[in-house]
Amino acid sequence: MTKPSIDGNAIVYANNAFNTPNGKTAHGLVRFTERFNVVAVIDENYAGQDAGNVLDSKLNGIPIFSSLTEAVKHVEANNFVIGLAPDGGRLPNEARATIAQALELKMNITSGLHDFLYKDEHLMQLASQNGCTIRDVRKTPDRDQLHFFEGKIEEVDCLNIAVLGTDSAIGKRTTAWIIVHGFRNAGLKAEMIGTGQTAWMQGAKYSMIMDSCINDFVSGEIEHAVHEAWKNEKPDLIVIEGQGSLMNPAYPGGFEILAAGRPDFVILQHAPKRVEYDGFPGYKLHSIKEQINAIEVISGKKVIAITLNHEEMKPEEIEPTCQQITQETGLPAFDVLAHGSEALVQLLKSHIK
Repeated sequence: MTKPSIDGNAIVYANNAFNTPNGKTAHGLVRFTERFNVVAVIDENYAGQDAGNVLDSKLNGIPIFSSLTEAVKHVEANNFVIGLAPDGGRLPNEARATIAQALELKMNITSGLHDFLYKDEHLMQLASQNGCTIRDVRKTPDRDQLHFFEGKIEEVDCLNIAVLGTDSAIGKRTTAWIIVHGFRNAGLKAEMIGTGQTAWMQGAKYSMIMDSCINDFVSGEIEHAVHEAWKNEKPDLIVIEGQGSLMNPAYPGGFEILAAGRPDFVILQHAPKRVEYDGFPGYKLHSIKEQINAIEVISGKKVIAITLNHEEMKPEEIEPTCQQITQETGLPAFDVLAHGSEALVQLLKSHIK
């Protein structure tokens, strides 16, 4: 029996970004979400195709349309979700016109961008006229709602891992969800700690949004999310979604996750075909061994597995590449998106407390 979505049907806007790093929010929602029932994606580049087939060569019944006008001829939705994740989180002008159209169609708007829609007087007026809501997921809560680090993380006594990455937009969140679902399918309890807007949109119950949180409270919000998940759910496993990478010049995420989330182990997501940091030509990606060393020196915790992002790779390249990574690092390597999570779940089960 399918679990009902939290907010109902949604059309996801990803024009000119689907199947690119700038469409990672749309990708997450197409692959999995409990918050919405995704009924269509908008991207003129892939109009007429199946979204799951475009992303993962697996049909999932979510059609792609060239425009909102075309989409509403075929599907019904009460939500319009911005699936873009461009550098800097800025909203393209063409998207603003489509948002206005969605409001005229009495659709609620959800956006995870840094350009807050509630500041746009025209869009807010349209929302009011049509009885719609505009939700800016990255809008920072008031300071009196935020938490400061207390040290209560030390009470958490279940297995706690972080999925970090060698770059941004590399699949950390997707791998984290696959691990969580793998544990649940094995009859165990697992909770996802979302640290970005997409995980929240996917329905992660315990979340904070790192890159829009006031710096003084980032550690406390991470600690609070992990502690609440442990206290309320009593899981066998907690998985913290990573952000950016330790040495990415624009998104040096991970330090607070290691310091405040205090994972027992780290899983490192890696794209072997990447040469430079995403979106920054000339900034050469640090080697996987350098990145493992940085994580272990900073945290004092071990990286226990590598998970593969197979972008730009042919299916027959995946397994030999995993073997090559194991030879280079001495760590087991898995492509959980292509081959499933069973082997990695077995590895993690051996560490359950």
